[in-house]
Amino acid sequence: MQLLHIDSAITGDQSVTRPLSARIVESWKASHPGTEVQYLDLAKDTPNHLSADALGFRTGQAATTDAQRRENAVSEALVSQFLAADVVVIGAPFYNFTIPTQLKAWIDRIAQAGRTFKYTDKGPVGLAGGKTVIVALARGGIYSTSEGGQAMEHQESYLKVIFGFMGVTDVRFVHAEGMALGPDAKAQGLATAESEIRAHVQTA
Repeated sequence: MQLLHIDSAITGDQSVTRPLSARIVESWKASHPGTEVQYLDLAKDTPNHLSADALGFRTGQAATTDAQRRENAVSEALVSQFLAADVVVIGAPFYNFTIPTQLKAWIDRIAQAGRTFKYTDKGPVGLAGGKTVIVALARGGIYSTSEGGQAMEHQESYLKVIFGFMGVTDVRFVHAEGMALGPDAKAQGLATAESEIRAHVQTA
């Protein structure tokens, strides 16, 4: 079994999602002996955001410059790594109501027509099914318990849509909310996250 572990928090030792994603990976390895792990730290190894040089996988045109060849190689490496994984564990903090720009840059590289999805006369079809994706979410406030909060968050909702578009139906979320609301709220949020980790990892 191949597991791809991705972190995207830019806050280093102050990150909430980094220890949570590590906890998910260790729990998964304990429950699934023989799991092989690849690690990608998007805060350190961020792919360039999409540019004209990086659109080779969308246009189908052969690279004609060194810059295009470099960008195409990055996209190919990232999508191949994603497709090879049976399990993907992602640390996704909440920045300005959505995911970090570093994580969005990675998603833009793996969302490739013909590789992770295709268009048909009946609409788009995902090609990357059969995976389990587990996302560790951290939020300073609490957004999951009210309609107003749910309308403001474009983190969990976006990730559910984009992975679903690519054919991934088994997307699980670990929620650490209230991280900026004081020590009691933070402790409660982390306890909830720990409980969700146990539940998600025990599910085959």
